[in-house]
Amino acid sequence: MNGDTAYTIGELARRTGLTVKTVRFYSDRGIVSPTGRNPAGHRRYGTDAVARLELVRTLRELGLGLPAIRRVVERELTPADAAAVQAEAIDLQIRVLRLRRAVLGVVARLGSTPEELTLVHRLARLTEDERGRLIGEFLAAVFDGIDDGGGDGGRAGGGRGDGGGVGRGGRFAAAARSLTPELPEDPSLEQVEAWVELARMAGDAGFRALLRGLAEAEAAEAAFADAASGEAAGATGLPKPGLAVAVRESAAAAVAAGVEPGSAEAAAVVAALVERYGQWCAGAVPGDAGAVRDRLAERLTAMADPRRERYLELLAIVNGWAAPDSWAAEVDWAVRAVA
Repeated sequence: MNGDTAYTIGELARRTGLTVKTVRFYSDRGIVSPTGRNPAGHRRYGTDAVARLELVRTLRELGLGLPAIRRVVERELTPADAAAVQAEAIDLQIRVLRLRRAVLGVVARLGSTPEELTLVHRLARLTEDERGRLIGEFLAAVFDGIDDGGGDGGRAGGGRGDGGGVGRGGRFAAAARSLTPELPEDPSLEQVEAWVELARMAGDAGFRALLRGLAEAEAAEAAFADAASGEAAGATGLPKPGLAVAVRESAAAAVAAGVEPGSAEAAAVVAALVERYGQWCAGAVPGDAGAVRDRLAERLTAMADPRRERYLELLAIVNGWAAPDSWAAEVDWAVRAVA
């Protein structure tokens, strides 16, 4: 084959594996130009047209548009530069598809209504600042104004940490920060799905009320225990309050041993738990042990709400933390044993 070789559009199509229509399309747009025409006026192409069309086909398969392809074949843009641009475009497409997949996954799993579908999609599209405001409003609605008196606390209703609630300063300041989800810049599909579900929970008035009730109860118990133990004078007469810890310590062995909640063995565990809890809330619950037990039953029922633990699970996924320990079995056992 020499420099005088000239191909018809049909021959060029056969050599490149493209259709005649496609070759003509690229020719009409100046991507591949004919070297001349035969006496009948039909276009003829040189040997370089084969290499150019193969390059064009490769670039198209990589997803480049005609403007970028033209710049590459005209040597205005190197293949490396074109590949980098296309890689960025693909990354954007992946993020968009991941977002759509997350929305559809949440809707399919939770059975959202048409109105909720719109909400879920909006939550998935929030910017970093918008996500921060949403969570900030959630934490403020649940925890602001609670006087916790200082010290250390734990996550809402008993997660990691020693307490059962969170506040905005003092005892629960670190716990409040630990409840904040931080979606990474390039999240996985699982993280996006978790964020959408978590954001829906954060906007749920019932869930906010649940957590606020847990935080207020924890703060009240801590305040009474601090006053009763004379901590201002350095005394440590009472154990630090923390119902979640108490339940784990009391019920874990019973659950592991298969103790039935209504058994005599369980009654002894409950009696010890009621006595321990009474040291924290006697000031807020005047009366006999029955009143304390009723208060304990209310607290345990709130702690057993599955939304509390679900929030912690979603939080761990979004933030890339290890999955939190589940104490649902222990709390459920305590609820049935105390009731």
